[in-house]
Amino acid sequence: MDNCGKSSLSRKCDRKQKRCQHIVEKETGIKCTLLASKSIAICNAGLVNGLSEETVYQNFIEYGPIDNITMVPGKSCCFIRFKNIESASRAFENINGKLNIGQNNKPVYLSYVESIPNPKPIYQNKMPPGLIVIEDFISETEESILMELCNFNEQENGSMKHRHVKHFGYEFRYDINNVNKDKPLEDKMPQECDFLWERLKLRHIEFKPDQLTVNCYKPGQGIPPHIDTHSAFEDPIISLSLGSSVVMNFKNENISMPVVLPRRSLTIMSSESRYAWIHGITPRKLDIIPTQNDLSVIHRSTRISYTFRKIRHGECDCQYTQHCDSYAKRLKSKSNSIKNKEAMELETTHVYDVYDIIALHFSDTRCKPWPNVLKFLHSLEVGSILIDVGCGNGKYLGCVPNVFSLGCDRSFGLAEVAGQRGFEVFSCNCLNIPIRDNTADGCISIAVIHHLANEERRLQAIEEMARVLKIGGRCLIYVWATDQQRNQQKTSYLKQDRKNRKENGVVVPEQPTENVSVTGDITLPVHQNRTQFQHQDLLVPWKLKAELAPNNEENVFLRFYHVFVEGELERLCSQLDYVKIVKYYYDQGNWCCIFEKTK
Repeated sequence: MDNCGKSSLSRKCDRKQKRCQHIVEKETGIKCTLLASKSIAICNAGLVNGLSEETVYQNFIEYGPIDNITMVPGKSCCFIRFKNIESASRAFENINGKLNIGQNNKPVYLSYVESIPNPKPIYQNKMPPGLIVIEDFISETEESILMELCNFNEQENGSMKHRHVKHFGYEFRYDINNVNKDKPLEDKMPQECDFLWERLKLRHIEFKPDQLTVNCYKPGQGIPPHIDTHSAFEDPIISLSLGSSVVMNFKNENISMPVVLPRRSLTIMSSESRYAWIHGITPRKLDIIPTQNDLSVIHRSTRISYTFRKIRHGECDCQYTQHCDSYAKRLKSKSNSIKNKEAMELETTHVYDVYDIIALHFSDTRCKPWPNVLKFLHSLEVGSILIDVGCGNGKYLGCVPNVFSLGCDRSFGLAEVAGQRGFEVFSCNCLNIPIRDNTADGCISIAVIHHLANEERRLQAIEEMARVLKIGGRCLIYVWATDQQRNQQKTSYLKQDRKNRKENGVVVPEQPTENVSVTGDITLPVHQNRTQFQHQDLLVPWKLKAELAPNNEENVFLRFYHVFVEGELERLCSQLDYVKIVKYYYDQGNWCCIFEKTK
């Protein structure tokens, strides 16, 4: 511990404390005060610095009962609320500037605060739908038998970063969160577990697993948050806790529920809790559970878990499609199997016709050029020829005065808007650009090819842009990205929803999606605007102003999009052996690629 008793050190301590208090007030809006209160802020250490709730509890509890600890995600501060002012004062006097639990073992600086951030809702004695925890399901004698069944020895059993593990029936592969169903293990399901299924029958639960994973966790080890792969296992998944109690965290959208799994308890994850709730165990040596009155603490010891599953043969057909790999596979299969005739029909109905109707309204929302596109345009030499494929209202035409800019767009409505603004524009499909080979020095296609309904057509559009380029000419392509939050930064698209404007806050989740039949037997999900994308092929609504609608009523039109995953656009461009990738980057919710024609 440091000593702030000397006057020079005391002044230095005060300066650091005031500086840290200012940061707390700026980042959280919580007011610091000189008056002693039950609430204290650690001003210079929090989750972002590696400070854990466990460390806070262990160092502050000795000064009195604690009512609440609030760790703020993404911030270098946290908050403690004591039961009374006397306890808070003792902690303040003994810890401020003296306790080295900050970053790089630096001292932490405290401040009394008028309030603390709203704590997470306390879901005491509540569980996710479909989750059942049966306490004392086995006796101490039965527990001992099962613990002896697997003698965890590093030479004999698999060893992972977070635990020792042994498999029966089939090997559970953590790298793919699945099993190889065609390779059963020689170690069959142990007969010592058979009494469990007879006991479950007494509760009218029929279950006979064919896969078992036994894990051994030391204090401080945990389980990364996950949902067990839908297509791998049937419903339910059952787990037996031996040797120690632990808290398992369940999360669904913005709801978090800590659930205590007592020693010798049986946990049944079924229906929604199995398919739609992320579960995991935080790596720490004790669990801190907020209750209605104070904090409850569970100290961990070595824990052995028996997780029983039944292999699923076939695909999952659950209703929780947002997390279902089988559903995603079906959607992808439909996308890949969309023939050109169906793709043309889909694009005509849900791209071209829509943009012709919404052209004026859409143009009003597309005024400001994007900085990185302008940077590319300004890199063109004087006298260059630029072709803007899918130019829309022409916002990038004429941005560089010494470059001859020519635009084209499949939407007659948008081409007409661009022409009325005085730009050189013609109408065509980006799959067949009526321009001679080796004509342009530069080409841009901003937010266009993500409207094409299959990969063959998207590649054809890129080939057309490369064809009209001169050798040495460059092309910039932008497409919408599936990931609308990157490096903890939300895109402007997400921030259109006020709820998403808090820095480092939770993104408003997409609600259950509606599926719409688009052509033939093809159905696509309808995206909820200003939320993270959950599917690659989808329909995005456009709400047209009533005064611009054909019948003077507010209408919603659905536009087809294929949003790109990381690396997908780069892979498509790389299929052309006569271009080289110059730059590939992410820009405000878009994947972007610059390539150069080499031959």
